[in-house]
Amino acid sequence: MQGMEKIVEKTLLYDFYGELLTDHQREVYGDVVLGDLGYSEAAQEYGVSRQGVHDLVKRVDRQLEDYEKKLGLVKRFLEIRLEVTQIRTMADRGNISREDTARMVQICDRILTEL
Repeated sequence: MQGMEKIVEKTLLYDFYGELLTDHQREVYGDVVLGDLGYSEAAQEYGVSRQGVHDLVKRVDRQLEDYEKKLGLVKRFLEIRLEVTQIRTMADRGNISREDTARMVQICDRILTEL
């Protein structure tokens, strides 16, 4: 399962920060990491060495992680998604208690303040 989590993490980082990469980085990284193209196939496709593709993927991984460390957009997105899921769960229960209502308002206020 850890492999799948890493792919999801890379996909989220790419979704949020991919536009900050060069066109070449976006294309190669997208094909190899997101499109499942092998290093050798990508090397042939882009006219570079297999090692060049490998180095580019590792460099882009570090870049995307650095963007996240500095900006934290993915972390905040995941936090908001969790909070919205909590609101949805409380709402789906139907008979909403006073405590649930207060909690929902608190979560909504926090999300709106940060947006």
